[in-house]
Amino acid sequence: MKADPDAHYVSDEPYDPAADLKALDRADLDASTWRLILRRFNRHRLAVVSGWFLLAIYLALPFIGFLAPYGATDRDDERIFAAPQAVRLLHEGRFVGPFVYPRVETFDMGAFRMVSEEDRTRPQPLRFFTTCGAPHRFLGLVETSFRVICPPEGGSFNLLGADRLGRDIHSRIMWGAQISLTVGLIGVAVSFAIGLVLGGVAGYFGGLTDAAVSRAIEVVRSLPELPIWLALSAAIPPGWGPVTVFFMISIILGVLDWPGLARAVRSKFLALREEDYVRAAELMGASPKRIIAVHMMPNFMSHLVASCTLAVPSMILGETALSFLGLGIRAPAVSWGLMLNDALDLTAVEIYPWLLAPLAPVMMVVLAYSFLGDGLRDALDPYS
Repeated sequence: MKADPDAHYVSDEPYDPAADLKALDRADLDASTWRLILRRFNRHRLAVVSGWFLLAIYLALPFIGFLAPYGATDRDDERIFAAPQAVRLLHEGRFVGPFVYPRVETFDMGAFRMVSEEDRTRPQPLRFFTTCGAPHRFLGLVETSFRVICPPEGGSFNLLGADRLGRDIHSRIMWGAQISLTVGLIGVAVSFAIGLVLGGVAGYFGGLTDAAVSRAIEVVRSLPELPIWLALSAAIPPGWGPVTVFFMISIILGVLDWPGLARAVRSKFLALREEDYVRAAELMGASPKRIIAVHMMPNFMSHLVASCTLAVPSMILGETALSFLGLGIRAPAVSWGLMLNDALDLTAVEIYPWLLAPLAPVMMVVLAYSFLGDGLRDALDPYS
């Protein structure tokens, strides 16, 4: 006889609360908080991929001199506005290995433009793990000409084409990453230092301190951001070196970006200061500095981590905009925004679209930081 699936079964055995716990995985019960956070983060596939992508880029920054085929300022007068060269493996059906076809640039007087022609009869194999080009300094200490990939012997290798001065765009994008990606981290460090201190003090002490900080936040937020950026950047003396200008741009971006974080910290601390554990710490004689840093700030950590990862893209875009307008990083330094300054001439972009190649890494990094911020926010939120 077939059993009734809707039949109700009542056991005569007494209920054992520990039985449900025994059915659970012991690893789940013994897992630490950070292990649970990691498990929640791994469920966000885009965040995981973005995290590994950003980690690989930042780990590669000190080794750009080895990875880039050319130096940041290497020029070739015969390769002005050279078209991109594709890397191929087969020549006339025969495996040759990684190679490029040489290109010859001539000036078309009729169309008044550079014309690139590819010679498919002469494959030029690329060279790997050898010395070539001008020497570079590893970490500013060791001078070497060793590179992972080098142009063909007697030829050129412009994977993404060349600019108006015959400089390799692919290599300059790699060199520009050192500044464009670092400026975001420094700017976020400056803005977080200001925002956490002012927001935490205002939220914890309240009263006149809260009123003064709140008015300062409103004043800074009421200022038009882009004109202030332009004004402060234009005030940088033109005689300053590229490194000094780089740090000044980072500080400018950080000083103007702290009000949003300060307001969020203030509102959170206004609620946290009434909690029992904060009152207990005060009665035990803990200093305000210790209460804020040890007892209150960790309860706000999920928002801080997400805000940090989401603030870096805005810093990168800010530097890109300033350099694009000619008021940011200055030559001979290289950044993605400075490279896009060559794209101001719309006629040149229409003829040589590869001048817009630096847009791709900007978009990829900004999207990666956004996905990573979403994943970290969900992982650190205990109610997600």
